[in-house]
Order: sequence, then C-alpha cells, then structure tokens
Amino acid sequence: MVKITKESALEYHLGNRPGKIEVKPTKPYHTQTDLSLAYSPGVAFPCLEIQQNPNDVYKYTDKGNLVAVISNGTAVLGLGDIGAMSGKPVMEGKGLLFKIYGGIDVFDIEVAEKDPEKFCEAVEKIAPTFGGINLEDIKAPECFYIEERLKKTLDIPVMHDDQHGTAIISAAGLKNALEVAGKDIAKVKIVVNGAGAAAISCTKLYVALGAKVENIVMLDSKGVITADRPNLTPQKKLFATTRTDVHTLEEAVKGADVFVGLSKGNVLSQDMIRSMADQPIVFALANPVPEISYEDAMASRPDVLMSTGRSDYPNQINNV
Repeated sequence: MVKITKESALEYHLGNRPGKIEVKPTKPYHTQTDLSLAYSPGVAFPCLEIQQNPNDVYKYTDKGNLVAVISNGTAVLGLGDIGAMSGKPVMEGKGLLFKIYGGIDVFDIEVAEKDPEKFCEAVEKIAPTFGGINLEDIKAPECFYIEERLKKTLDIPVMHDDQHGTAIISAAGLKNALEVAGKDIAKVKIVVNGAGAAAISCTKLYVALGAKVENIVMLDSKGVITADRPNLTPQKKLFATTRTDVHTLEEAVKGADVFVGLSKGNVLSQDMIRSMADQPIVFALANPVPEISYEDAMASRPDVLMSTGRSDYPNQINNV
C-alpha cells in the first residue's frame, strides 16, 4: 500500500485547480432558450409550484439529493480544534466520498461559531436548501446537544457522522475480529481510550450488540473514568467503572481482549499490547496518527489483530 506523504497530499489538493469538488449543471445551457428556461422567465414557474405545494421542491430542485456537510472545526480528525476554515479540506473530502460512493451531491459548510445555540440557529436557517444534514467534526459534549436539537427542529434527516458512522463501521469490525479470534462479545474485556462523540457512540453500539458494561473501561484525558469522579457528563456516566484498581491506560489494558482508541496518537505502547489477553484486538483509530503505529503493533506480538483509521494500512476502520 502506498504510504501518504505531506508532499503528495498537498500536491493532490492543489492539482490542476484547488480543492476536491465542484458544481456542474445538470440541464442544457447552450442556447438562449435553455438559459430562459433555467433562469428568467422560466424559473418562475417551478417557484410558484413549490409555493403552492412545498413538497414539489423535491421534484424541481436538487434538494432531495443535496446534503450539507457542516462543521465548526472544533474536533477535526485527530487534529483537534483547528478552526472552521482549516477543517474545510476534510469537509470537501467527505463531499467527494458522498459523490463517488452514493451519487449524492454535497455543499460543504464551514461555520465559524462555537456556541451551540448560535451554531444550531445558523444550520436551521440554511436547512431549506438541503435534503439532509451531515454534522462533522464537532467536539463533545456540544455535538450531542446540537444533533438532538436539530433532529427536533428540522424536517430533514440529521446525522452526526463522527458518532453514528464511526459506531456502525467499528462495530462491524469488532464483530469480525471477535469471530476471527473466537471470542464472545459478552465475555470480552474492552478498553476504550477516548470519551468524545465517537467513543461514546461506538461503545453504546457494542453494548447493544452484547458487550457488558461491567466489562468496559473507558478513559478520557484525565485517566480511567470512575463512578466516584465528580462532575461527569451524562454520557461519561454511562461507562464509568466501579473498579478501583485501574487509573491509567497501562493498568486498564492488562488482560484486556479489546483496545479501541478514539483519542490521540502514540499513547499505546508495545508493552501495553504485550500485557493484553491472547489474540488481542487493537483498533487504533486516531487520525492521522494512530494510538500506536501499525508497524509497532504488528511487531509487538504475533497474534495481534490490528486496525487503524488510515486507508494506507490494512484493516481500515473509517466512518465512510
């Protein structure tokens, strides 16, 4: 597999023209008649039809096949809060993936607003343009509120891809890996490093598939999330452990069957993997730098089942 370099990535994005997506017309536009139909006076007729019957917007416009990929840039990949404009290449990339895999058109919308109320107001005001909203790279816990509110106030589908897309594909990967390892999801010990939107939603789905909450240890930037820790968010309380013998990642992974990393790069060591149970499953999904590199994980022990979120290594787990 070709390894991605900074130089090749920048050249790809620069290319013949900057960026990865463009807008193209879908109707004829070569004659004066075409232009009169496309704009004035012809365009008035579908406008009036839509005014009489709002659902006709799906007949006469691209609304039904147009998704907004919207972000405020507060949790971009594994890069963190780099800002709305800096996250634009990611949003364009998601637009490209929607198009090539689903034939779905995308406008990427970067909103320079961190206040969840104001962010929601901005999305609500532009929602008539779109047939669906794909929220992207918004930090927790604000992302939970934003998604819940927009689902209530809008009449189009709303999805937070970092939560649901990642949960679906990582759960599929976990089921496959457990089958390869010959392990029962109801019995395995799972360590989840990270407690953001993706980590919470992934772990919820693992539990829905049969994992036991008492067999799960979740960590955030402060260490193991324990039930006696004060000021836990409602989401973190779901997976706060009652164990008192684990405080660090090193302690948590000893004897664990599964490590799921949705955090930051280079926090899992080879010795930590060696301390795990037989045929350990390691999902190092931080992007672009995994919690442990593919090479280091594979060199740590011969029976490890290793996945990353990167497309230039085997066993990619990515929310696309």
